[in-house]
Amino acid sequence: MRLRSTLVTAVSTASALVLITACGGGSGTAASSDGKPLVGVDYPRSDTDFWNSYIKYTPDYAKQLDLSLKTTNSQNDIAKLASNALTFISQGVKGIAMAPQDTAAIAPTLAQLEAKKIPVVTVDTRPDSGKVFMVVRADNRAYGEKACQYLGTKLDGKGKVVMLEGGLDSINGRDRTEAFNECMKKNYPDIKVFGEATNWEGAVAAQKLQTDLTAHPDIKGVYMESSFALASTLQVLKQKGLLVGPQDKKHVFVVSNDGIPEELKDIAAGKIDATVSQPADLYAKYALYYLKAAIDGKSFKPGKTDHDSTIIQVREGLLEDQLSAPLVTADGGTYGGVASVKSDDTSLWGNNLG
Repeated sequence: MRLRSTLVTAVSTASALVLITACGGGSGTAASSDGKPLVGVDYPRSDTDFWNSYIKYTPDYAKQLDLSLKTTNSQNDIAKLASNALTFISQGVKGIAMAPQDTAAIAPTLAQLEAKKIPVVTVDTRPDSGKVFMVVRADNRAYGEKACQYLGTKLDGKGKVVMLEGGLDSINGRDRTEAFNECMKKNYPDIKVFGEATNWEGAVAAQKLQTDLTAHPDIKGVYMESSFALASTLQVLKQKGLLVGPQDKKHVFVVSNDGIPEELKDIAAGKIDATVSQPADLYAKYALYYLKAAIDGKSFKPGKTDHDSTIIQVREGLLEDQLSAPLVTADGGTYGGVASVKSDDTSLWGNNLG
């Protein structure tokens, strides 16, 4: 597997924004039996191509950062994630990366880890409350806005679209849904949006899309908030005789989120039209980078980084590194003021996963 960029070997050079100060009361630099700091990474699920890609990247970056790695998989179950955290504690890890899908229910687990002085980095999701060392995420509101601008432009500001929402118990689902709705209301008021809750489940998305297309055969756009709905959406469109190229008047414009290899191939083939490339490789890279930084006693402050991202302060004591997540299209054009990159661009991690 070829990784998109070379990971720095010294943590102190990996960000222009490191405030080189000791973090009082930290977990220290105790190591595992092989002399490397031991960290735990809980994978949130393994039933999507995006998270399977993240799982593939994680051991490579652990090795490059000279970390010893323990892993678990909470399988989209917050109770299992809490149990996995206790397992990590018993194993003596010095830091934990996790991606809680229920961002409210994770608070008690974060409190336990804080009491043990074990730093936590959350990946892709931001806890509604509780302390973490850093959130590694992209701007999920921008996902919804980019999808809105693309569809609004392609539909000339009128018509009907279906939004296949993610789980609204997740900050990601809420951010993408709210931003898409707000953008449509403000910029494309003549587009009717049918919002469908799916809880990130492909079968639910298929059933609801099928129902909407039956009731409203003039629907011309679909925004699916993750590639979880990719296969099921294409199957429904095929059954309806709507899986045709973008030059066909029956074409339904489809925007996804994730940037997995299959999406990029489908854009090139004219099956879907756009996606937002969520950086699975950089999620793995910077989750582990920030864990090592926490163990080493470093701290950070808001501002631009040297890896094309911005650290923001979400609330008092909570920082979020918002990594770059570009709109991807077939032509690399600009839509509603949003620039895109072509689906065959070699900078996209989905074109470099081998």
